Amino acid sequence: MSKTETTRAAESAERAERQELGAAGAHLSTAPQEDPREDARDGSREGPVSGPALGVIGWIRWFWRQLTSMRIALLLLFLLSLGAIPGSLIPQNSADEVKVRTFKEAHETLAPIYDRLQLFDVYSSVWFSAIYILLFVSLIGCIVPRTWQFVGQLRGRPPAAPKRLTRLPAYTTWRTEAAPEQVRDAALAMLRKRRFRAHTAGDAVAAEKGYLREVGNLLFHIALIVMLVAFATGQLFKSEGGKLVVEGDGFSNTLTQYDDFKSGSLFRTEDLAPFSFTLDQFTGTYETSGPQRGTPRTFEAHVEYSTAGGREEKGVIRVNEPLEVDGSKVYLISHGYAPVVTIRDGKGDIVQRGPVPLLPIDNNVTSTGVIKVMDGYRDKNGKKDQLGFPAFFVPTYAGKGNGQMFSQFPGLVHPVLNVGAYHGSLGVDSGVPQNVYQLDTRKMTPFKDAQGNVLKKTLLPGESMTLPDGAGSITFEREIKEWASFQISHQPGNGLALSGAVIAIAGLVGSLFIQRRRVWVRAVRGADGVTVVEMAGLGRSESAKLPEELADLAVTLNAQAPTAPDPEEVPAEGAEK
Repeated sequence: MSKTETTRAAESAERAERQELGAAGAHLSTAPQEDPREDARDGSREGPVSGPALGVIGWIRWFWRQLTSMRIALLLLFLLSLGAIPGSLIPQNSADEVKVRTFKEAHETLAPIYDRLQLFDVYSSVWFSAIYILLFVSLIGCIVPRTWQFVGQLRGRPPAAPKRLTRLPAYTTWRTEAAPEQVRDAALAMLRKRRFRAHTAGDAVAAEKGYLREVGNLLFHIALIVMLVAFATGQLFKSEGGKLVVEGDGFSNTLTQYDDFKSGSLFRTEDLAPFSFTLDQFTGTYETSGPQRGTPRTFEAHVEYSTAGGREEKGVIRVNEPLEVDGSKVYLISHGYAPVVTIRDGKGDIVQRGPVPLLPIDNNVTSTGVIKVMDGYRDKNGKKDQLGFPAFFVPTYAGKGNGQMFSQFPGLVHPVLNVGAYHGSLGVDSGVPQNVYQLDTRKMTPFKDAQGNVLKKTLLPGESMTLPDGAGSITFEREIKEWASFQISHQPGNGLALSGAVIAIAGLVGSLFIQRRRVWVRAVRGADGVTVVEMAGLGRSESAKLPEELADLAVTLNAQAPTAPDPEEVPAEGAEK
């Protein structure tokens, strides 16, 4: 045989062996897939690289394969993350329309561009929905074929041993006097005891382990779909609203009771859980001494609530400890003070009496607000009018700074109320929404004192301010109530999202830390009658754990099939011992 023929024969044998090894590892979960055109690219196989025209069906199949590839799924997931960024940075109509309106007024150039790009409604925009749906389809297209492939692998058996085990990354061999059948039976029992799927194939035992790696991969992708469904469910069917409740008052879970309310596009008013509650008492405690003086210690809202069945119970709502009723959660958001005031008209009749919630503006609960009298007031001449009293309240008076009084402690130690007075039209009948904590004085006239100054007075509990010309009075009563602001939230997708997150973490842990590997044990009788044992292992990637595991298996098997002495160590017949 010539040298050229010898070289060709060696290359053919090496190629056949490489194909055999490739077949042994082809069914591993993440085994690399060879491109059938690779040989044509490097010149080892003749033939054109390009194929015939695809046609319509061919292009559809090509597009589907591209869409359902893992590369495109990761790209779509990245695009979805990028698309959520403007939803976090730019005010959204679904969250706060007032902020959106304020943003548009402050950015007259950018606002029309943002409107056209739907950046004020990111999560319901066409482009975000397109990315979302494509990602959903891509993940399903990735999972379904891989699942069927994995089921087929579970139903099959590990492949037979390659012809030359010495080419595998982990390999060991020894000679033993045990019969090949005994070695194979011992190897089969040992591998099954180590939870390998094993069977005898010809002169070798084939075993495989680490199927949970592929299970982890599938669970991770399924969890992504679960979280996408949870996100969509939460956005479409959610409801969320706020309500400020003064001590002694209550709330019923109906749309008209909310101060503000927003919901998903598929939410229906009938979906509101039928429950109600009453705020019996709000308790706030603070540090009274030391450098932490004034720091909040506890905020507790003691409520009495009733459910759809008419059952009444008492509960306590704390920060980060919501009250859960009929699938809805009631969170404690904030609190403040509501001084009780009494307003009388020019004849001395009580026009309005009750607590007036004021909004805190600092950590010491310095509060501002407006007391509005819209109906029932008549001046000394009997003429109907509307009143507005700007109010400024401090729970612990500490003097004035920059012409304005301030508080030095958030608790009710020395409460003081400062009020002004206006009369005229509050503008509540114009049809334009108003902030109840602000006073529009464009159509109002301030009351003035005898010196012609705008009327203002600082009141202690029990004191009154008399309006000029017998127009009436306002009294700061000795009773001061507290109020609490609650957020009532119904998020139907939260439980599903939590389950998806837990499954995703479990799947990711499995796919990262579980190695799928195969082990073969071949036992054949040699020419001298001694059994030759070969053990080899193959994994997804080179890892120190595979040789270690193979060495441990070899030690265990060697105990049942001990190493035979080398031929040169056996004394010849008739030789001196």
